[in-house]
Amino acid sequence: MKLNELRDNPGATKKAKRVGRGPGSGTGKMGGRGIKGQKSRSGVAIKGYEGGQMPLYQRLPKRGFNKPNRREYAVVNLGLIQKFIDAGKIDAGQDITEDALVASGLIRRKRDGIRVLSKGEFTSKANIAVTGASKGAIEAVEKAGGKLTVTAPAAAAE
Repeated sequence: MKLNELRDNPGATKKAKRVGRGPGSGTGKMGGRGIKGQKSRSGVAIKGYEGGQMPLYQRLPKRGFNKPNRREYAVVNLGLIQKFIDAGKIDAGQDITEDALVASGLIRRKRDGIRVLSKGEFTSKANIAVTGASKGAIEAVEKAGGKLTVTAPAAAAE
């Protein structure tokens, strides 16, 4: 075999369709676009359009629902609380309330309450009082020798 005898497998390559190059090409004159009409023009994008028929995405029913009076909690992880305690921004000696978390800058605003999740390490012996907490967070705080109290959620802003 010589270098000039190298060929690609049959069917592996395909010649590009050269549109609008005379009648002998099979795609001359109108270039395979037919006669007149929107699709024969350039710069046309008809994504969901079905020729005036109600498009499929409008024929299907709407799904889903967002509860207008749902509660939105500010979420904070135990690891972040520990980080702020280590940095001295939160005093672990006193009760850690929602107001203390906001004052320290850990949370911007309370929303409908603060919910504590168990991500991260928690080693301080601290009493935390918040609106909500995961089971893992409660266990982690008690394991460190502290107490996590879940208070009743604040009334949703009407």
